[in-house]
Amino acid sequence: MGEKERLLGELSASLAYCCPGFGSWTPSPLYNLPKISAPIIQNLPHIQSLDQLMDLEKGKKPSEQAAACRIMQVKDKLITLQPVVRACVFLATAVAAVIMGLNKQSYTTVVAIVGTRPVTQTFTAKFKDTPAFVFFVIANAIASGYNLMVLVTRRILQRRAQSLSVHLLDMVILTLLATGSATAASMAQLGKNGNLHARWNPICDKFGSFCNHGGIALVSSFIGVALMLALNLLSAAANSPRSNVTGQ
Repeated sequence: MGEKERLLGELSASLAYCCPGFGSWTPSPLYNLPKISAPIIQNLPHIQSLDQLMDLEKGKKPSEQAAACRIMQVKDKLITLQPVVRACVFLATAVAAVIMGLNKQSYTTVVAIVGTRPVTQTFTAKFKDTPAFVFFVIANAIASGYNLMVLVTRRILQRRAQSLSVHLLDMVILTLLATGSATAASMAQLGKNGNLHARWNPICDKFGSFCNHGGIALVSSFIGVALMLALNLLSAAANSPRSNVTGQ
């Protein structure tokens, strides 16, 4: 095997190992390998694209290429992490919507006594009776459905313009979800503690199961809010203009 073929084999193997993007790349036989092989082999950890190979041949500083390479690696990690966080958001919001949507409890009490016969009445607590809880269920249902749709179609949302559109929609969903959770939490606090100034008595002493299930739904929804905020931060970092720098 000649010297040129040996260097060519070492270069291809090193590129495939150090830079995953070169796994299927083979240098052209017309490429002036003896002229550029030394700087390339010396700076293999910093090589990420064919443009960088040309830059090294032209004498550009490898430190610029290393910075761009690190940015691209961070961007790839952020993009890989987003589907995991989005799936967790979907689960958290779906659980919150289902638990609150099925939350119902009846309570029977004696309201009067006629002679020796007690008169009873049954009271029922449902999420539909409180507009704040209805909004809570709608907001979580929209958030879970949206995140599921993005997960299913994420393979066709690879272009930058589409990624930016998803990022903007993520912020809208975050606002909707946070508003619904905060509104429901305020009503839950009123139902648990009442309001002495308005003479509103608490109801959780009588509808304990309803309040417990509502609390679980609120916790799950606020977890979804936190994860949605993290997802927005990841998306903003992945779509940052600095991630497109290639050694300027």
